Amino acid sequence: MKTSALNKSQNEAVHYTAGPLLVLAGAGSGKTRVITNKIAYLINRQGLSPQQITAVTFTNKAAREMKSRVSELMQGQNSRGLKVSTFHTLGLNILKQEKTAAGLRKGFSILDQVDSSTLLKELQRSRQINSEVLEDMLVHCIANWKQGMISPQQALSQAEDDLQVQAALLYADYQKQLLACNAVDFADLIARPVQLLETNAKILHRWQDRIRYLLVDEYQDTDSAQYRLVSLICGMRGALTVVGDDDQSIYAWRGARPENLVQLKNDFPALKVVKLEQNYRSSNRILSAANGLIANNPHVFEKRLWSAHGEGDDLRIEACRDEFHEVEKVVGDLIASKFRGGKSYGDYAILYRSNHQSRLFEKQLREQQIPYQVSGGTSFFSRAEIKDALSFLKLLANPQDDAALLRVINVPRRGLGPTTIEQLGAYAQQRHSALLPVCDDLGLAEFVSKSSSLKRLRQFAEMISRYARMADSEPIAAVLQELLAEIDYEGWLQDTSNNERAAERRQENIQELIEWIAHLQKQDEKLQEASDLVNRMTLLDVLERQEEANDDERVALMTLHAAKGLEFPVVYLVGLEEEILPHKNSIEDDNIEEERRLMYVGITRAQDSLHMSYASRRKKYGEYVSTEPSRFLTELPTAGLQWNRIGDPVCAKKQRIKGKAHLAGLKQMLASPENS
Repeated sequence: MKTSALNKSQNEAVHYTAGPLLVLAGAGSGKTRVITNKIAYLINRQGLSPQQITAVTFTNKAAREMKSRVSELMQGQNSRGLKVSTFHTLGLNILKQEKTAAGLRKGFSILDQVDSSTLLKELQRSRQINSEVLEDMLVHCIANWKQGMISPQQALSQAEDDLQVQAALLYADYQKQLLACNAVDFADLIARPVQLLETNAKILHRWQDRIRYLLVDEYQDTDSAQYRLVSLICGMRGALTVVGDDDQSIYAWRGARPENLVQLKNDFPALKVVKLEQNYRSSNRILSAANGLIANNPHVFEKRLWSAHGEGDDLRIEACRDEFHEVEKVVGDLIASKFRGGKSYGDYAILYRSNHQSRLFEKQLREQQIPYQVSGGTSFFSRAEIKDALSFLKLLANPQDDAALLRVINVPRRGLGPTTIEQLGAYAQQRHSALLPVCDDLGLAEFVSKSSSLKRLRQFAEMISRYARMADSEPIAAVLQELLAEIDYEGWLQDTSNNERAAERRQENIQELIEWIAHLQKQDEKLQEASDLVNRMTLLDVLERQEEANDDERVALMTLHAAKGLEFPVVYLVGLEEEILPHKNSIEDDNIEEERRLMYVGITRAQDSLHMSYASRRKKYGEYVSTEPSRFLTELPTAGLQWNRIGDPVCAKKQRIKGKAHLAGLKQMLASPENS
């Protein structure tokens, strides 16, 4: 086994196996190194087989990186069977292997958030509930109930007003619909396995025997259901290492409970705590600011980050006249810094609280011809209209695809309500079949109560069958275009879009997809079948997103939430004003602690240089409104902090010097041989 250098605390965490362990890992303290080295230690020194070890985290990217680093450490030794995945992949594997006990059939579908939202809208319509407030909250509300392991009956008993009663009733309808359609949603991937393990001792013992040691990354981000899944798998044995940082818990809005770190001590009295406080990322000036800020939050586990990288540059706070001035100063400083230091554009990140703050920075970067990448935008394949078109294409390629059918059975609306779908699902379940193939069965008439609904089902099935036959001999792009024209999909977009321009943009996306399909088929003679085409486009989407993620020649623009886990030599934290960071909603809800943790995450992304800025006024609804600097700025230690206020003559002098350096850099660039 390859040896990976560990400090004293890391070494202690790797070698401790006498009981459950909490590794309190500060930002940049090498937590992944601890997890990967511990996996190698368990295999090579503790005699566990790779098949008996499971490590879970929250993103596929983190899981891939972890598995790759374990393979490097093992240096060709056997790590086959080691399971490194996300929580949801672990849950999915449990459901696949225990599908009968879970009430599922082979090939069950997984609904994403868009699919769930579409289904809930149909259920709401069937109950004749016309409430936009309810529609907006339902998906999030049901996900929260499932994360909290609250059943529809419990949700109904806890309802405090009519809106909550309606939501609970729709939750019950939704669960029935999922069961009938042999489907689960994203939250079910955790909730359903927990229910199985809690109610079936045989299954529980089977999984406890399979997973002899469990390692959990980013433990502060776990919700109630994920905590219960971990506790059930570990059982009394307590063969568990969790790694987390309560100071980086910033996902309460999606159910994360940093108190799960404290709950561990209650459920596992023998819990040992090891703190990782040496930071390998940032200078001590940056860490001092982070420590000083987060000290204002209450702590159960105290820690203080330090670094061997030296003091580093002063931190700077720039006061700006307005948001336009802020953008000019940040982008101007970035250009000057790049020329002075010879850095890559990928070394820079501009971080902000909310997505809308990126717009002015994008405009300025485009005008300066600086390449940039905005993280967190909607990908082409995530757009509703593209998912619709591809679902039709999937059905042409594979009539067994229940998820695709459920997405488009009522697109455009053809009077097939939840009751009809439930009846279709019940019949398909009895026949052990997918949904579409049984639409023509004579026996279906005994299950579908309305003859008009039965007729529409058969018309839909006939249409799909007709276009599937066409796709065998005609260009698929032309077939898809004709299908969408027959159902008047363009009219559907107009009916369901917020305005005319939005409908036009969505139709343009459809046309782009059709042209792309035609191009792919023309380019590759192996892509004449719809199934091959669907698989190729899925792969292209994945590769495109991977290329974007690995692109290091662009300035990164992203929210503070999206920046977690990343690092950059130079970071600009912008918009540091009251009601932006901390956010207005958090101020009103008295939830400042999580906003402070968000600021802490932003500070600790910086390796060498950290620049913070705020505007003295911003435009709201066409008029300027005065703003206040964020309270978090006043909580930073003053040592090593340079505050450049408007009108300060010293600052003006510095700006002139910087301007001269910028001009000199431009002249040097223009005079270089590659530009001659």
